Amino acid sequence: MLFLILNPCIASGPESEAAKKWVIVLDPGHGGRDPGALGSFSQEKNINLAIALKTGEYLIKNLENVKVVYTRVDDSTVDLLDRPQIANRNKADLFISIHANWAKNKNVSGTESFIMGLAKDEDNLAVAMKENEVILLEDDYSERYQGFDPKSPESYIIFTLMQNVFQKQSTDLAMKIQNQFRERANRNDRGVKQAGFWVLFNTTMPAVLIETGFITNAAEERYLNSTEGQEYLASAIFRACRDYINSIDKMSNFGMAEKEENGKQPSVSAATVISADPGTVVSADAGSAGSVVSAEAATVISADAGNNEIIFMVQVASASARTEISPASFRGLTDIIEIHSQERYKYATGRFGEYADAVKYRRQIEQIYPDAFVIALKNNKILPLQQALDLKRKK
Repeated sequence: MLFLILNPCIASGPESEAAKKWVIVLDPGHGGRDPGALGSFSQEKNINLAIALKTGEYLIKNLENVKVVYTRVDDSTVDLLDRPQIANRNKADLFISIHANWAKNKNVSGTESFIMGLAKDEDNLAVAMKENEVILLEDDYSERYQGFDPKSPESYIIFTLMQNVFQKQSTDLAMKIQNQFRERANRNDRGVKQAGFWVLFNTTMPAVLIETGFITNAAEERYLNSTEGQEYLASAIFRACRDYINSIDKMSNFGMAEKEENGKQPSVSAATVISADPGTVVSADAGSAGSVVSAEAATVISADAGNNEIIFMVQVASASARTEISPASFRGLTDIIEIHSQERYKYATGRFGEYADAVKYRRQIEQIYPDAFVIALKNNKILPLQQALDLKRKK
């Protein structure tokens, strides 16, 4: 829609409290000086943008609790480094990068969805290397990307560091997208795969890169450029997002609806409460002493540690309203703290000085919280995970 251009990065639904609950960033790949893959009569960048804008329209029209943010809404150039940062700055809940595929074999067709990780075969690595090549068009790319060479397989080893942080959530979303592509759009399902995409590496939320079809396949190129094809693909992405949001909201609804029906405001028990708002006093005087699942054999940071320390925790839930902090509310965990950030209440457990220890603890509790993920805090504020890891390495 034309009104989106007035605010080139953000398009939101109704300005209600619920509308701020889920922030979804849609990233139309390539653009401007970078056309992306080339078909016989079309350019990938235009396909990506058309599908992204249609997906955003579906989300805004059909989900009241969603705000949509675009990395671009026209044929502009957006550096690869800036795309995940747009998601991070907007504290996105989901990041979806939309692309069209390319292959030497013109008979290859179908959709596939990628999550961040180390490519397990040469084909997956080749897709990632081709998408990452846009880095070479940027000024000072070697310095900006810390020496990363998109054409060197050795450079992709760095992606092993972050591949497990949001892997479960990203895989869940990617599987839902592929299911919808197969069932809703009747596309050939090439599955969910892992590869080292820079645009996914720097996100601090569940993230998926979608290949909507092969622009090098004559029939698929026509489909990708048709209004009907774009509508079907956008509808499939919307439905996958809707199903993912519903599944997470259902898991995060720890009895609040029932309490509100009884006319009672959930109470907040004595606990460590962290606010991301500047100037807010942080109380750390009444946290629970332990948890059902222990965090032993790790570097644990005490609650009275200096605020300047970078600590890693495991976020288990998020809600728009406060909930009672008790073992019954959090599936037996008793060391929960509340973090108030951007009109949301986030609940986390464990305090670790090392990222690896937080990851280990997340694995300990994944049976009761399969969608838990590691977060970083400094000065009582949530810090982008990659930034926190960089700061730790510099010490």
